[in-house]
Amino acid sequence: MEHFLDVIMIPIQVIIVFYTLYYFILACFGLMKKRDRVMRPPKHTFAAVICAHNEEKVVGNLIDNLKNLNYPRDMYDIYVVADNCTDHTPDVCKAHGAYVRIRTNKEQVGKGYALDWMFAQMLAQEKQYDAFVVFDADNLVHPEFLREMNNHLCKGEKVIQGYMDSKNPTDTWIAGTFSIAFWLINHMWHLAKYNIGLSTALGGTGMCIATEIVRKYGWGCDCLTEDMEFSMKVLLEGVRTCWAHDAIIYDEKALGFMQSCRQRKRWAQGQCDCGERFIPKLFVRGIKTGNIRMLDGIITLSQPFFMMMSTIYAGIAMINSYIPLYTNILNQLIPVQIWTVLGVGQYLIPIIVLLQIKVPMKSWLYLIVYPIFMYSWIPVNFLGFKDRHKMEWSHTLHTRAVSYDTAALLRKENKK
Repeated sequence: MEHFLDVIMIPIQVIIVFYTLYYFILACFGLMKKRDRVMRPPKHTFAAVICAHNEEKVVGNLIDNLKNLNYPRDMYDIYVVADNCTDHTPDVCKAHGAYVRIRTNKEQVGKGYALDWMFAQMLAQEKQYDAFVVFDADNLVHPEFLREMNNHLCKGEKVIQGYMDSKNPTDTWIAGTFSIAFWLINHMWHLAKYNIGLSTALGGTGMCIATEIVRKYGWGCDCLTEDMEFSMKVLLEGVRTCWAHDAIIYDEKALGFMQSCRQRKRWAQGQCDCGERFIPKLFVRGIKTGNIRMLDGIITLSQPFFMMMSTIYAGIAMINSYIPLYTNILNQLIPVQIWTVLGVGQYLIPIIVLLQIKVPMKSWLYLIVYPIFMYSWIPVNFLGFKDRHKMEWSHTLHTRAVSYDTAALLRKENKK
């Protein structure tokens, strides 16, 4: 080794090459979707669980929407956990015909605690269901959502994440770039992993969990990203998180920059916390059992760590161009021609995805500022890592009260 930093920087460059190839190859598998040849008849019963904290402005639209899904009405019920509400959320939910459970706990605050409490309540009641489907109060749901989830359950899948679309992709540039990020992740990450048999992760809403899984393993996930925590908890037990590309929900994206930063910081805090706790366990059990999905789960959890490492590397690389500190081996690991292909691909693949889903015309304009949004993840991740052990819940205010018919106009081709 020629330079004193080689002992650190050479392994970092190997890691960067691995992740770069991994992301590129994985994204390629997300460019196509296998169509299910058989749509199974309704077989499974569902409890639709809505988590609501002071959501009186939007939750009524979701309940009305859920009551009109293309699924036998006697095979699903709608429940709301009104968690520490100080407004008229419980009254609104009752008026719209949902079963309401009121939870008041000022010490254990957050969606994870609310779900833990709600699942315990529902597992103890007389009427039982085959699966839970969980939504946030601001969501709207595609009419075929339950039929699609029924289809996946009939194939033996037990933990399933639905397609997270946007109901306000043209409201502001933040909502627009947030929407683009979700569309790309849906295809280049979730669908891609499902296509090649890997396990993805739950997204907090639009998720379906077989009752037997909750009964067997419990929920018990109370960190700031309870969805990721549960995904990794069951992955350690060999349960794969699957992807339902045609089970669509419309989610309200943050409108303002600081609002989005607070939300993303919470996600970064939770993911860093989960990474610390689950990466060693997944590594040990994955190696011991030879389970590729568990080892792949490490990559899922390590994304914020990889972004921070890459940022530090980029800073040192700039200095290295003036003052040699380490040996650059990137072109020795991968030929320049391959780097060119990867560079072109990182721009071409997202465009192909957006063309496939026929996004609103205004979204193409938001691509101009999309890099700003993506680079803003860097300080967000560092702050999230710093506060990874802080469990203070930050509630996102939802105000976009629209009907399903309005939101459905955004993505007509997804109904196919």
